[in-house]
Amino acid sequence: MSYLERKVEEKIRQAQQEGAFDSLPGSGKPLVLEDESSVPSELRLAYKMLKIANCLPPELELHKEILNLKDLLRSVEDETERIRRIRQINFLITKLNLLRKKPISLDVQQMYAAKLIRPGGQAST
Repeated sequence: MSYLERKVEEKIRQAQQEGAFDSLPGSGKPLVLEDESSVPSELRLAYKMLKIANCLPPELELHKEILNLKDLLRSVEDETERIRRIRQINFLITKLNLLRKKPISLDVQQMYAAKLIRPGGQAST
């Protein structure tokens, strides 16, 4: 054990004897550990910091924006505007899929204007 480690241990024991740890929040309760197995180990610390700061990781921010745009798309009546919005959504989906660096089978599927425009120019959702 190094000199620094011994000093730290000594300070911790001294604080315990003085009761510095007696009234900490959650004292006597089991720790609630989060399952971070789906997060790559090199990103866990960064994601934890983002969570503490109430920020979402870039992938989740993009996913949230895509969902919001899809909701807004339902109220767009103009066919030209609808196609423009679909292109915007597809761009964000491509960006999200590139950020993920996962197999193609897990990619979010893009939207195609032809499937979303009803015959006669009527927009569908």
